[in-house]
Amino acid sequence: MTKSGFNAVKIMRTANFTYSQKTVTCYFDAEFTGVAGLIPDANIVIVTDEHVFDLHAQNWKGIPVIRIAAGEAHKNQATADHIIQELIRLGAHKNTFLLGVGGGVVTDITGYVAAVYLRGVRFGLVPTSLLAMVDAAIGGKNGIDVGVYKNMIGTLRQPEFILYDYSFLETLPVKEWVNGFAEIIKHACIQDALLFSILEKYSLHEYQADKTLIADLVEKNVEIKMAVTVSDEFEKGERKILNFGHTIGHAIENLHQIPHGQAVSIGMVAACNLSEQLNDLHFSEAARIVKLLAKYHLPVDVETDHARVFEILKMDKKRKDDGVQFILLKKIGQAEIKFIPLVDLKKHFNEIL
Repeated sequence: MTKSGFNAVKIMRTANFTYSQKTVTCYFDAEFTGVAGLIPDANIVIVTDEHVFDLHAQNWKGIPVIRIAAGEAHKNQATADHIIQELIRLGAHKNTFLLGVGGGVVTDITGYVAAVYLRGVRFGLVPTSLLAMVDAAIGGKNGIDVGVYKNMIGTLRQPEFILYDYSFLETLPVKEWVNGFAEIIKHACIQDALLFSILEKYSLHEYQADKTLIADLVEKNVEIKMAVTVSDEFEKGERKILNFGHTIGHAIENLHQIPHGQAVSIGMVAACNLSEQLNDLHFSEAARIVKLLAKYHLPVDVETDHARVFEILKMDKKRKDDGVQFILLKKIGQAEIKFIPLVDLKKHFNEIL
């Protein structure tokens, strides 16, 4: 497991975030080809998907690479088993270091396999999509889907590091830029009204065209999610606000097989509508949020089977007894965790979605 395909590491900025059992280092504006310098004492195996491999394989000569099929449909136990079989074939041992290079599916499944292979090996992440950079790679949640039930099996385990090489965004399709902005807008809605105003000022094209602008935006969103997850690593309280838009969004995502960001966008609109309908929240900014989502080319509604969505929602991980812990808004930049009985949610369901 040679490292001959790597060069010296070049990094512009680092930030450390300390969790209960590990400090995670984020390397911003770094060059992927220098990643081996961060783990000189380990044997590296890269996990990536076919799309990322086809675009960047020239940088990985001489490095063992395990390739998986691209897309959420392959984020399952069969894919995890394939990775494990390949690790066995390569002779991977306790000093093997798994490096997940890709979007959210790759980062999630790499962390999951790293947690269970030989009862745990070290791993690091190199997110290549905007969504993975600002969301999926952060916080230590790793896992797989079971049928239409998203992230039903998984672990909470932090990587050694997350390396941000913004050059990966140069090959990112426009639809994946759009996908990532759903999570960015989510962070603004729940935690940062100023960020929301900044997003209103700029456009998707401006962020795509300006490396400094997108780097600042990514780093701001990393800080937001890291702050929340460090303060509540195991999701006992505040971390739940990161699920804004996800309760209904996850059901929509797997039922309709649409990208995560699109589903979360639709879920956020539903949560905003519910926030306005519940009088005790006094929320009145749903239209402003819908306008921003549409500005970044995200969908704000969907034709769906409401009864089926509701059935899937009832299996959501935030289900508790006869209700769901919904993330709603009091105002832009301030979220609230609110327990809503399923019987009450059903009364509003057709109107909010």
